[in-house]
Amino acid sequence: MHKTAFQNELTISAIQRRNGANNVKKDIRKIQSWLTLFSMLNPGSATSTAIDGDFGKATEQAVKNFQRAKGIEQTGHVDQEIFDLLSTPLRSAFTKKPTGKDLRELVVSAARNHLPHRPSELIINQRANSGPWVRSYMDGNEGDEWFWCMGFVQSIIDQAASTQGKDFKKLMPLTYSCDVVGTIGLEKKNLIRHTQIRKDPSLAKPGDIFLLQKATNDWVHTGIISAIDDDIFETIEGNTNEGGSSNGNAVLSRVRNFRQSKLDVFSIDSLV
Repeated sequence: MHKTAFQNELTISAIQRRNGANNVKKDIRKIQSWLTLFSMLNPGSATSTAIDGDFGKATEQAVKNFQRAKGIEQTGHVDQEIFDLLSTPLRSAFTKKPTGKDLRELVVSAARNHLPHRPSELIINQRANSGPWVRSYMDGNEGDEWFWCMGFVQSIIDQAASTQGKDFKKLMPLTYSCDVVGTIGLEKKNLIRHTQIRKDPSLAKPGDIFLLQKATNDWVHTGIISAIDDDIFETIEGNTNEGGSSNGNAVLSRVRNFRQSKLDVFSIDSLV
């Protein structure tokens, strides 16, 4: 795999605790991030806390609350074993082997492996598009300017392709830009325009990538097509929300009407 930044999100350098001699702000922010992400899935857990790199009373109590939720000793400090529990969702999403008889099924399977873990961004230092999920999809980058929908798509394609020993960069360059992928698609004749899709929906297949068109050569959002039915694509996409935003906060499965939206399709046939 090329997209291996997730591995940096799975470890801390030393035990982190209140007033600990080996405390590291970066590690504490990781812990605080996962405590907050845990609270999103478990709203009654009282584990959400400030992500400021300070292991104070609030973080200590949040850790104890997490430990209580997991039914383990409430020490209030975090060693690698505890951090493994905190970061389990990301590890599972990136290391669970996708299944399928061909690359298309592998792509959809890999995307679906991420969904149950509700990958979400966080706001850190008043900057959106941040947190361990974003850094994992975006090769360590985060912050307001780092829209991460293409980072998610390429992570999924990379996971699926590497299962077959294939290199996703033969399909497209590593990029975070929908415009770059759209332009490459035109050059390689991999891009099927929305007007063609509306005439013949069979040109699009599960595992392909949709690109939401703003103008002829300007694309603003992307995701994986997981199913096609009548006039709609079922999709799995990052950096979106319930309203289909191109700068949302999570990975979600959605339904998009390709007759009402300009959805160009980047075919993965050349890698299949």
